[in-house]
Amino acid sequence: MKLNGWPSAHCLARRVEQSLEAQVRASHSYTSTSTSTSASRCSHSIFRSSRSSSSRTPTFHRPFTHSTPRAARPPAEDPSFTSILDNPPDLVRTGGRRHGPGLLVLAAVPVTAFLLGTWQVRRLGWKTELVARFEDRIVREPLPLPPRVDPDAIREFDYRRVRARGRYRHDREMLVGPRMRDGEQGYMVVTPLEREGGGDGGNATVLVNRGWISKKLKNQKDRPESLDRGEVVVEGLLREPWKKNMFTPDNRPDKGEFYFPDVKQMAELTGSQAVWIEQTMEPDLLQAIDMQSKGIPIGRPAEVNLRNNHAQYIFTWYGLAIATSIMFYMVVKKPPTDVSRRVRLNKEWT
Repeated sequence: MKLNGWPSAHCLARRVEQSLEAQVRASHSYTSTSTSTSASRCSHSIFRSSRSSSSRTPTFHRPFTHSTPRAARPPAEDPSFTSILDNPPDLVRTGGRRHGPGLLVLAAVPVTAFLLGTWQVRRLGWKTELVARFEDRIVREPLPLPPRVDPDAIREFDYRRVRARGRYRHDREMLVGPRMRDGEQGYMVVTPLEREGGGDGGNATVLVNRGWISKKLKNQKDRPESLDRGEVVVEGLLREPWKKNMFTPDNRPDKGEFYFPDVKQMAELTGSQAVWIEQTMEPDLLQAIDMQSKGIPIGRPAEVNLRNNHAQYIFTWYGLAIATSIMFYMVVKKPPTDVSRRVRLNKEWT
C-alpha cells in the first residue's frame, strides 16, 4: 500500500531485510548478484501492491527471516583428500645412528684374523718339519769334531751331536747371565777348549758352554772341583751363534759382564774359533744336587728346546675371526628398536 506517495511499512521492512541479507552474504563471500535480484523483486512487489491495493488484501511475509548460508565443505569429508599424517616418512632407524668408518674397521678385523691364522698354519708346518729334522740329528751317533770348522757350514749341522777332546782354558773362562734354574739365579760357564791338530799354526780351540752354576759359586776359588786340569772329552750339541734380542743389554767385556753369548765377540777375546758347543748330560736328581753344591757346571739334556706354540696361535686367530664375524653380523642385522617398529608399521597406513 502506498500512502501519499510513500512506500508502505511492509515494503520498508522488506528493504531492511534485504540489506541485512546482503551484508551477511558479503561476509561469506557471496556475489552481489543475488542482492540485485532481491532488490528488483522488491520493487516489482511495491508496484504490484500499489496497483492492487485497492482491489485485494495485502499479503504479509515473515519479517527478518533469512536462511543461514551453508559453510564450505571441510576437506576431511572429501574421499580423495590425503593428510600428511596418512603419509609417514620412510624412517627405518632412529637416533641418527650411522656406522661409518667404525663398521669398516669391524669388517677388517675378522679378515685380518683369518689371514693371520692361515699364516700360523704355515708356520706350524715349517716349525714341525724343523723340529723333526733336529731330532733326527740328535739321535745319531756323535760326530768327531774336525780341527777346523767352517762357520758358514754350522747351519747345516745345527743340533748335531759332536765329540771333542782337549784341555779347558780356565784362565779365559766367561760367565754369561744371569740365568735361572729351578728358581735359583746363576750363570752359564763358557770355557775355551784348546785342542791339538790345528796344523800349520792353525787354531783348533772352540767355545764350550759347560752348563749352569749357582750365583754364590761364581768365583773359581769357591768351586775347585769344577776346574779340570787334565785332558777331557766333551760331548755336546753343535749350535748356531745366538741372536741378541732388543731387550738384552750389550756385553761389557772390559768388566767381565756377558748378558748373552756373542760367539764372535767371545771368540775374538779368547783367540778361538767362532764355534759354539753346548755340553750335554743327564744326571739324576742326587747327582744334580751334588754337582750344584760343588759348583760343577750342570749341562743341558740332549733335546730340541725350540718353542712351538703355533697351534695355540692358530686357535687364537681363527677364534677371533669367528667371534668378530658374529659381532659384525649382529651389528649389521641389529633388530629395530620399539620406535623403529612403530615407524615401520606406519607404512601400512592407508
